[in-house]
Amino acid sequence: MPKIKTHRGAAKRFKKTASGEFKGSHAFHSHILGKKNAKRKRGLRKATIASAADANRLKRLLP
Repeated sequence: MPKIKTHRGAAKRFKKTASGEFKGSHAFHSHILGKKNAKRKRGLRKATIASAADANRLKRLLP
C-alpha cells in the first residue's frame, strides 16, 4: 500500500493536540468586525477544539 498523503489545506488550519483532539481557530473573525462587540471578538481569538463529528473527518485528512 502507498503512503497516505496529508491533506495540506486541513494541515494549515488544524493541529493535533497531545490528547488526540484537533485544535483550530474560530470562524467569523476575519472581517465585518465593527458590528461584533469586544467580548465576542476577544473570545474568537482563542483556539477551539473541533467537534466529534469533525474530528472523525479530520482523522482521515491528517493521518
